Amino acid sequence: MMAVLGLGTYRCRNVTAAARTAIAAGVTIIDTAPVYARGSAHAQLAGLLPDRPGLRISTKAGHMTRHQAQAARQAGLITSEEAAACHSIAPAYLRHRITANITEVGRGRLDLLYLHNPEHGAHGDRSRLLERITQAFTIFEEAAHQGDIAGYGIATWSGFTSGAFTVQDLVTAARRAAGSTRTHLRAIQLPVNLIELTPVAQALHGAGPVVEAAGAGLEVWASAPLNGGELIDLVTSDLAEFIRPGSSQVAATLAVVASTPGLTGALLSASTAAHWREALNSFQRPAIPLPHLQDICRVLRA
Repeated sequence: MMAVLGLGTYRCRNVTAAARTAIAAGVTIIDTAPVYARGSAHAQLAGLLPDRPGLRISTKAGHMTRHQAQAARQAGLITSEEAAACHSIAPAYLRHRITANITEVGRGRLDLLYLHNPEHGAHGDRSRLLERITQAFTIFEEAAHQGDIAGYGIATWSGFTSGAFTVQDLVTAARRAAGSTRTHLRAIQLPVNLIELTPVAQALHGAGPVVEAAGAGLEVWASAPLNGGELIDLVTSDLAEFIRPGSSQVAATLAVVASTPGLTGALLSASTAAHWREALNSFQRPAIPLPHLQDICRVLRA
């Protein structure tokens, strides 16, 4: 299947404007979090949603702003240590965050809820982390059965590359949480780009989290396909020509992500209609042939 593009709001200063531009370009998937835009991302999106029932929103639970952390600590939902770290995946906090997310977004149900960087603060204690993920998934399964969320997943920056957990760990945790092989685990989100190239190289050999998650029936979303915009300046015209002749630096960079086997799509923080046209065109073109994609990985990793 052809990978698709969604709006990622992590780096959007004006989430409302970015969402309007993306929607006008034909984007139907928006990814956000309560911590984004200094805690205002949900409120900025809420006004756009009533007239767009077909717009899919994914959000998260884990990271907090200082204000959100202080409020959660005062309510007895998190510890002082968690408040200082502005991060928690404790059951009481997750229950609160599900309700808060629903209220803030202004929908009766969350389309997709990610556990946000659960590896944060794990301090290498893998067994404890997996137990905490299982506890979190238990809360999410309960919420799914109550109709509060349609599905859940993991959004991570380093969880897979650091060995904190594997896709099979997540599937096992979800099954334990559900008490069944039928779970509401639906997706993973991880960085995939020309700098975070390992998932691409692994996928080309039928291995790694992208292929494993797709094989388990999960959606796989690439975050930071331009590595926060850094790749716009790093990719030379010669490299772009090598990747896909006749393409711009941005289009060539996105083409590698779009061609990754097993990837459902990528989340891009494009800001203008022209940027969306270029990005969508790159994703709608045929995938880079696998032999050439392997050559690209060899060149970049060298």
